[in-house]
Amino acid sequence: MTLHAIDGADAAAVRDALPAALDGIRPLALGFDPAPGDLVPAGTGVVIATSGSSGVPKRVVLSAAALRSSAEATAARIGSGQWMLALPAAYIAGVQVLGRSLLADVDPVLLEGRFTAESFVVATRALRDDVDRFTSLVPAQLATLLDAAQSRADVRDALTSYRAILVGGQALPPSLHERAGDLGARIVRTYGSSETAGGCVYDGLPLDGVHLAEVDGEVRISGPMLADGYLGDPVLTAGVFSTEGGGVRWYRTGDAGSVAPDGRLTITGRIDNVIVSGGINVSLDRVERAVRSIPGLEHAVVVGVADERWGQASVIFADVASADAARLLEAGRAHVEEEIGRHARPARLEAGAIPMLASGKPDREALRRSAQG
Repeated sequence: MTLHAIDGADAAAVRDALPAALDGIRPLALGFDPAPGDLVPAGTGVVIATSGSSGVPKRVVLSAAALRSSAEATAARIGSGQWMLALPAAYIAGVQVLGRSLLADVDPVLLEGRFTAESFVVATRALRDDVDRFTSLVPAQLATLLDAAQSRADVRDALTSYRAILVGGQALPPSLHERAGDLGARIVRTYGSSETAGGCVYDGLPLDGVHLAEVDGEVRISGPMLADGYLGDPVLTAGVFSTEGGGVRWYRTGDAGSVAPDGRLTITGRIDNVIVSGGINVSLDRVERAVRSIPGLEHAVVVGVADERWGQASVIFADVASADAARLLEAGRAHVEEEIGRHARPARLEAGAIPMLASGKPDREALRRSAQG
């Protein structure tokens, strides 16, 4: 089948093209321009370029059946109704917001312009009153709304009007989750990726049809929502997707974690997000979690850089005032030493705005380049 390029920045265009994609008759290319030879299997729904926060973007092939399976499992868990799109339509989370609403036979509402507390309120007011309301956000968006809700009743009313607000894209800081709960917002933490057609684990528990396993410390996922693979890259596909006993396909997430006896998933970080500092392995995810527990550093990002003395070291990036940088670095270093060990202490803190990808995730590759100078 031939791919049809859609401008992912045009949410209305994606919305209008999605019904045919969900029927598997007109597959969409989102986030890239397909080459003439980019053909996909029959039944393909979309091919999505991943955010590439840590490297070169990949093109994930998702069947219409996988997209539908994911949407149906979400509806079974949290209900169905009208969805409001506040995320980029070119990413899987945005596609699924649109798809869930369309499959519920309710037109989605599109947030207009830049995401702000005001635009969120306006979009929320455009939703129908006779069906349940849903939306999906990244943590930075939720933080913006919670900050505004401290002084604006209209933002509080908008947030609490949703039956569920999915929050994914990156780990949700516990303090942010607690603030939302105190306000009365119904937050559902999601875990997934483009390769799993979006979130497939809600609040730690897999959706219907989703199976989890932990192999050598890595989380693996199976289920009807898995991608077919990567367009034009059979080697990568074979390395990430495998078929095992009984013909069950599994996806290697690259995430470190564990699965409890009751099926609850805990993610501890990326398998490959490790530096060797002074001959000792240091998980940057653990360092980042420790740093984010410091007041003022809740949204900090930690990356690794080459270091002449230690081989590698970690650097904190935080959107804080330069005058506060030294104090916050000292607090961060002290807490990391207490939680992990002296060897894991960050080398320095860079104050300034965090560059973000369109998906709402920090651009870690840009931060690494900046830290390396």
